[in-house]
Amino acid sequence: MSPNADADAGTDADAVVAELSGLAFEVTGRLRAQFNAAAAELGLPPAQALVLTNLAGPAPMRELADWLSCEPSNVTGIVDGLERRGLVTRQPAPGDRRVKHVVLTEAGEHKRRELRSRSHALARTFFELPGPDQKHLRDLLARVLTGPSAGGDTESG
Repeated sequence: MSPNADADAGTDADAVVAELSGLAFEVTGRLRAQFNAAAAELGLPPAQALVLTNLAGPAPMRELADWLSCEPSNVTGIVDGLERRGLVTRQPAPGDRRVKHVVLTEAGEHKRRELRSRSHALARTFFELPGPDQKHLRDLLARVLTGPSAGGDTESG
């Protein structure tokens, strides 16, 4: 094999990775747009909808900031909006009353179920593939997410 063949293989691999990256961003963008549309149908801004759909149990404000990739101070306004709608309450954390946990109300649980149902219905149409293809895509994405981190195993197959 010539040195140019190795360089060509590297260039081809780089092109495939670039294409995969572009496709992943496009898929993510479309899923986000569908989620935002489902949220809008329920009268929720996207950030409030993200908090609502991810809030499985009492969570500190800092954790919400991590989910949203924003500063904790930005979460205050988001939680204020959810609280005004009666979807969440703030409660002191057990063991440290200085920390406030955000907790879903009964109305919040209902709205979360509705949001998840609508966004799932939209995702189902987006991933309209034959069953085996859906499962294969799921398995591949799971492997990507659980595989070696960047800079880890660089062996290619």
